[in-house]
Amino acid sequence: MNENKKNSPERDKKQRIRKRYQGIDESSLDVIPAIPQEDFYNRTSEKRVAVYARVSTDDPRQTSSYELQKNHYTDLVNRRPDWNLVDIYADEGISGTSLNHRDNFLRMIDDCNNDKIDLIVTKSVSRFARNIIDCIGYVRLLKDKKPPIGIFFETENIYTLDPNSEMSLAFIATLAQEESHTKSEIMNASIEMRFKRGIFLTPALLGYDLDEEGNLVINEEEAQTVRLIFFLYLYGYSTQGIADILTKLGRRTKKGNTTWSSGSVLQILQNERHCGDVLARKTWTPNYLDHKSKKNKQDRNQYRQKNHHESIISRDDFIAVQRLLANAKYGNKSILPALHVVKDGILKGFVSINPRWAGFKPEDYLEACHSAYDDEVIAESEDREFSANKGDFDLRGYEIAHGQFFDTSGRNKVTISIDEIKFTIATIRKFENTYTVEMLIHPVKKLFVVRPVSKEAVNAVIWAKTSEGKLTSRPISGTACLPAIFKLLEWKSECKYRLLGSLKTKDDECFLLFDLIDMEVLIPKYLIDQAGEKSSSNPDLEPFTENKSRQILAYPSGWGSSFGNKYYSHAQDKEEHESTEWDIAKESEPYKEQDIKVTDQETIKTEIQMMLEQMKETATDE
Repeated sequence: MNENKKNSPERDKKQRIRKRYQGIDESSLDVIPAIPQEDFYNRTSEKRVAVYARVSTDDPRQTSSYELQKNHYTDLVNRRPDWNLVDIYADEGISGTSLNHRDNFLRMIDDCNNDKIDLIVTKSVSRFARNIIDCIGYVRLLKDKKPPIGIFFETENIYTLDPNSEMSLAFIATLAQEESHTKSEIMNASIEMRFKRGIFLTPALLGYDLDEEGNLVINEEEAQTVRLIFFLYLYGYSTQGIADILTKLGRRTKKGNTTWSSGSVLQILQNERHCGDVLARKTWTPNYLDHKSKKNKQDRNQYRQKNHHESIISRDDFIAVQRLLANAKYGNKSILPALHVVKDGILKGFVSINPRWAGFKPEDYLEACHSAYDDEVIAESEDREFSANKGDFDLRGYEIAHGQFFDTSGRNKVTISIDEIKFTIATIRKFENTYTVEMLIHPVKKLFVVRPVSKEAVNAVIWAKTSEGKLTSRPISGTACLPAIFKLLEWKSECKYRLLGSLKTKDDECFLLFDLIDMEVLIPKYLIDQAGEKSSSNPDLEPFTENKSRQILAYPSGWGSSFGNKYYSHAQDKEEHESTEWDIAKESEPYKEQDIKVTDQETIKTEIQMMLEQMKETATDE
């Protein structure tokens, strides 16, 4: 009984709903009919029609496809009396996965925005765009115009103003994009196989022509221009100065232009093919959709082949130019750097560090060091295990401490970061009234030395200045050389390294010796914070103390018993120097054993004069 009463309101509600939705007699309504959707195939209204055609390569074999597309759609539009051809927008040799360089496509969209087009006709979705985002995006953009602009894809028989078209279009566009991805992977694999077999791509290059087999052969007329460029640069001319000379002489680029720029000269100077070598895959493309290339920093395999073809300039001259270019960024114009090594004496095997010189690799320092010993075995220092990579921070063998625990006043100390070397005031005052020093490194024994030299010395560095009548420290910029030193020592670029040294003296000779193994490490706090987030599962790698400063001091755990005034007293005295041939002043010598043989300046001058005279005569005859 109670249950029936409870359900009675619900039944009444349902009954009212049923009665309401029985509706009324349709004849009592006035129906205003909708305007019928325009039939794409049977329409009679005039349309301003644009045709879009595209082929993806400049291959001559694709020219036929390109022309066929244009001719086909010209005829198609002309057969329709209600269609008026606005223009044929055609991109030749352009990929469909990106809008980059699709000038005619973008011009067509601009004309749509300016109300010049009612309809776009194209062969297929893949011709319009292989990028699904671009494809759907532009379809919707044009559909939202007032009045809307439709696109007709002939192959797929899709008209975008059809309400049911988008699902089909999205599916086909996805397939087109994936097809591009597959083709990209196949092409990359094919290129990789070619490179492994020494079959390299041979783009057009000034100084060379291609024979019937695709081999590079010297074009002597163009080769003269290449030689002149290299010799002028070796003689001291800037890239812009060389460009001005070539323009004045009317020399032609590979494309036939007679106007030269600094950039065009630089491209020639940096191309290893002019010395007969080939370096494949200097750049790579991370994303097949945007086709943006980036410099290959060992992201992909590179392949080098020496003596691949006949050279126009010598390999040594080419290497010299690369070193000049590397050092020009640091104000060292027309300076050809060379590593210097001490051949004997107490500093035997030490290699000079010139902070202004770039272009050397870690292995160059090692080879220069070994050149001083002939076949002698060098005792190597044991590296301390230390890693400071983001997300994988390992401080085993180190302790974290606060700086106030240490008494380092008056100690010989230098701090080295990726771009700067800075000695303390106490350190520079160890050499009285000395403003210039030479810095040397022993890359095998892992030692760092500073010795006083005259300002005329090749590798002299200003490390001090006078302030208020007193000698004070002058930071040394090392952006040119320090990245190579950091790689040599396997140091972390994010960290700073503080070395504690000792003054070594004998008679009137002295030098400062720093150990590159036993050192403090100043670590940015964010590195440890990031590591803590990722290493919570391993308590051995987590810091044991909180530190609110921006950087954290880590020091070798073996130093822990030496806090206080005696701290560091032992740290840099691992090696006793009792050699009878102390000879601190022994000058470092150029590392000639592996050095390059550059064409001498007199020969370069003579060659430049001869080439200029010949080119002037040629320009006059023309």
